[in-house]
Amino acid sequence: MQSSSSLADIRAFVTIAEQGSFTKAAEVLQSSRAHVSRQLAQLEQQLGVQLIIRTTRAQRLTPIGEQFFQQCLTSLQTINQAVIAAKDDTEQLQGSICINCVGGVIGEDILANIISEFNLQYPDIEVELDFSSPRVDLIAEAFDLVVRMGELEDSGLVARKLTDIKVQVLASPDYLAKHPVIKHPKDLEQHNCLTGSIKRWRFHQKSVQHNNAPIHELDINVKGNFSCKSGRALINAAKSGNGIVRLPELYCEEEINAHTLAPALISASDDEQWHSPDVPLFLLYHRNRYQPARLKVLIDFICQRFKQL
Repeated sequence: MQSSSSLADIRAFVTIAEQGSFTKAAEVLQSSRAHVSRQLAQLEQQLGVQLIIRTTRAQRLTPIGEQFFQQCLTSLQTINQAVIAAKDDTEQLQGSICINCVGGVIGEDILANIISEFNLQYPDIEVELDFSSPRVDLIAEAFDLVVRMGELEDSGLVARKLTDIKVQVLASPDYLAKHPVIKHPKDLEQHNCLTGSIKRWRFHQKSVQHNNAPIHELDINVKGNFSCKSGRALINAAKSGNGIVRLPELYCEEEINAHTLAPALISASDDEQWHSPDVPLFLLYHRNRYQPARLKVLIDFICQRFKQL
């Protein structure tokens, strides 16, 4: 029995039983009387029972037809309620959204403040913000949105770029005064580098005088006596003179402005400068043509707020 055609046939049968005539049922179903009659005959043939006794003057349910009608009526009401609930979930600005994001300033300050502002405008939408650091699987871990730093692999997800994050290599003035000047990224191999999860630092070189000169890339494996995934812990360790850090500039703007941290990489000449490349920040979500309205609103809200930063 084909489930798709049977459901249509069952709806036709229930409507016939409710309306008490084929003609009225056909009007409700916006179909012809002949088509409705064929649907009932097809259903009876599939089941191997007679559901309705019809004569030229009247019709009535058979005992098995009455039992089948009551069961199907209850089931169809449940299906209709499920359809309405699904439509409401898509159209109404209510429900829950789960977001995974990097921690630190980006997650705990910037995004958290954006979500707070969003909650004030849309109080019926519940937002759960998660700062677990491993890269998550949206499907396996049931996240609706993920905010992620760095270049992306082709995952089949939609990626909206929020901004580019400037990265700095920094150390305390006291550390820089006591150690050899760092003129080239390779010099970092001889220094105490304080790291998070990334031990391989990438650098770009481009000509200042020749804007069209190609950019050269260089990866340096660094090491040091302290490693931590907390940006604040790395900043404090660097401020104490323990070594060199590579962090997003927005994590340590206060320290840079107060001169407790300073750029550690000094180019040999203005013509050829090495620097840490900017890191893109993306908002990721499923490619879903039936995306709930609450999710569309939050995505647009986050993107707009990052444009204003």
